[in-house]
Parts: sequence; structure tokens; C-alpha cells
Amino acid sequence: MIKMANLKKKTDVTHVKENSAKKQRFWTHFLTYLYMTVLAVIIVYPALITFSGAFRDTNISAFVLSFKGPWSIANFKALFQTTLFPKWYVNTFIIAFWTTIIQVSAITLSGYVYSRFRFIGKKFSLMFFIIIQMVPTMAALTAFYVMANLLNALDHYWFLTLIYVGGGIPMNTWLMKGYFDNVPYDLDESAKLDGAGNFRIFAQIILPLVTPMIAVQALWAFMGPFGDYLMSSFLLRSESNYTVAVGLRQFISNTENQQVGLFAAGAVLVALPICILFFYLQRYFVSGLLSGGTKG
Repeated sequence: MIKMANLKKKTDVTHVKENSAKKQRFWTHFLTYLYMTVLAVIIVYPALITFSGAFRDTNISAFVLSFKGPWSIANFKALFQTTLFPKWYVNTFIIAFWTTIIQVSAITLSGYVYSRFRFIGKKFSLMFFIIIQMVPTMAALTAFYVMANLLNALDHYWFLTLIYVGGGIPMNTWLMKGYFDNVPYDLDESAKLDGAGNFRIFAQIILPLVTPMIAVQALWAFMGPFGDYLMSSFLLRSESNYTVAVGLRQFISNTENQQVGLFAAGAVLVALPICILFFYLQRYFVSGLLSGGTKG
């Protein structure tokens, strides 16, 4: 009888634990999906407003989510026929392209060097990167303006590109170094035993393993010039040299005559190259690590 009672108690305790675990899983899943739903609404709602405004036939004066009325591409035609949007678009694309190439190359090489080599000033320079990153962009605007004046670089793309590159190097170097640190150093030693040099180890063995982080860095670097307004508006003077962020603001800066339809159409076009690049690089986020491991 005592054994039966003890067995019943154990069974009851097991059922209580199972029920408690089920309730915990339920609430975990419920709160997770609730949180994801709220985030989806926060992200999708403004996107729907922009998309609906871009294809409205009549010019609207406020950002309102409405799918009523005729839809057309009149706003897109007006952008290319009556504004300098094509020139702004090309300007931004050129800046974003060179920013991505230079920045990704610089942070990949510097991250590898900081991860794999020892040299004088390594810790000091890494600490300096952190200190530089703490300085907000607003605090450096005056310095950038004075520097541009001294170099006769106001209203020039190359100076703005270098600022974007320089601003992205400190923190991204830390991120790349951390990613390189996760790659086993045994791979380097094995390759050196086979007679491989540092550059060959980097290019053929280590680099494929960090492809996912390189893809992320490329996406971040490319997105920056498309979304930046403060720096570009401060350094670019002539209207024909504006980037899309500065140019599109002209459509909504006048409160008496806001051209929301043109602004929304431009925003949709701005999102296109970023989306294309994201979907192109998406395969590297996962497959990069797997293919690199096979090559290693």
C-alpha cells in the first residue's frame, strides 16, 4: 500500500510538472507571437501608407492609409519628368556603391589583422575606435565642414563617401574582429604547415568562413547613404548634387504645398535597390558559413 501511495504521488507530481511546462510553453509562444505581431504592425503600417500614397492618382497632402480612388503611376512619371530625382538617385547610388566597396574592404582587412596578428598599439587603437564611436555625428558636423572648406571638398561626392567610410570603420572593425576570432586558429596553423602564406590563408580559407558577416556589412554600408539626411544636407550645396534623402525632403518641407505623392513614390524607388541587394545577399547569410567550412 505504501508503494502504491508513493507511486501515485510521483505520478501526480509528474502530471503537475507536465501541466506547468505546457502552460509555460503556451505563454512563451503567446507572448512571442504577440510581440512579433506588434512589430509587424509597426513596420508594415508605415510601409503600406507609403505604398498607397505612391500610387494614388491625385496628389495627397497628408500621409493617410487609404486604398480608395484610382491608382496610377502618375507620381512616378512626375518624378522623372518634372524633378531632379533621377540625378539624385544616380548620385546616391554612386556614393553608396563606393562606400560599400571601400568600407567592406577596409573593415575586412583590419578585422583580420586585429584578430590574427600582434603589433604595437593594437589595444590602444582598438580602444581609440571605441572612443571615436562614442562621439555623436552632430558633434562632428562643424569639424567636417571646416575640413571640407580646407580641402575645397564642399559639394563633392568623394568627401562625403570618405566620411561614410570613416564613420563605419571603428565599430564595424570590432564586429569583424569578433567574427574572425570565432574562426579556429587551427585552420591557420594547418595551412601554414602546408606552406600557405598569410594572404593565401586569408583569401582561400578564412574569408569564405566570414562571408555571412561580410554580406551584413555590405548591406549596412549600402543602406547608409540612402537613409542619411543630416550629413549630406550639410555638405552638399547645389540641388543637382543632392542625394535622394535631401532631395525628397523638398517635397514635404513646405507645409503649405506638400507633395506627399511624389515623396511616397520616391521612397518606394529608394527601397528597390536595398531590397534587391538584401535578397541577393540573403543566400550568403547561411550558405557562406557552410561553403567556407567545406573549403577549409
